[in-house]
Amino acid sequence: MPDHAEPPHTSSGADDAVRPSPSRRPVEAVLFDFHGTLAQVEEPREWVLQAAAACGVELDRVKATSLADRLLTAGRAGGPLPARVPPRLAELWADRDLYEHAHRAAYTGLAETVDAGIDGFADALYERLLIPDGWVPYPDTEAVLKALRQGGVKVAVVSNIGFDIRPLFAAWGLADLVDAYALSYEVGRCKPDPGIFLRACGLLGVDPEHTLMVGDTPADAGAAAAGCAVLVLPAAEPGRASGLGAVLDLALSS
Repeated sequence: MPDHAEPPHTSSGADDAVRPSPSRRPVEAVLFDFHGTLAQVEEPREWVLQAAAACGVELDRVKATSLADRLLTAGRAGGPLPARVPPRLAELWADRDLYEHAHRAAYTGLAETVDAGIDGFADALYERLLIPDGWVPYPDTEAVLKALRQGGVKVAVVSNIGFDIRPLFAAWGLADLVDAYALSYEVGRCKPDPGIFLRACGLLGVDPEHTLMVGDTPADAGAAAAGCAVLVLPAAEPGRASGLGAVLDLALSS
């Protein structure tokens, strides 16, 4: 060290106490993705068993499991992306989250590529999406939504989806805990387009800079381009807590 150099500064506890910490913007609203964040589709084999029963067919569990595997490969709404989209369904698939008819036609069309030998089966599989029994809210969803409501934080659901999910929330007793819905087929924009997040903020009357988006995919992180903070959590299996408690740490301690 040169003779004229000063020794390194060692901070004291007093120094640390007066040093300002980085400011954090207060969270006035939280936007939630739906599937994979607040709820999950029912277990695949149960999905197949219940749809077959609606068609008057009782499947044994081994056959139902095999059929479920084939349907997941073909493409299930709320499940993995299809291994291949047939050319005749390509346009419907591209528009599935923008129009109700395209959503139904795309997913029933994919289901029909699997020969189950059951009349009306593809439509019965799709109908499971539209009813509360076809979904499983995560165990921590209600508690987190209630805590946000009690804390005065507004809530919206932002989803790429082709049907109305409001009846599901009503059936689960959660409707009063959600202030607004920005659904792609109603908004005409799909995540990660910033427009859908801005629409949600507008419905809530909250500035994006004071809004937290919570989801489970890179598309949800598109909210950052709209000026929102973002929290991406991995999707959990049906019935397992999804880690939503982290939202309260960010939204209620700011």
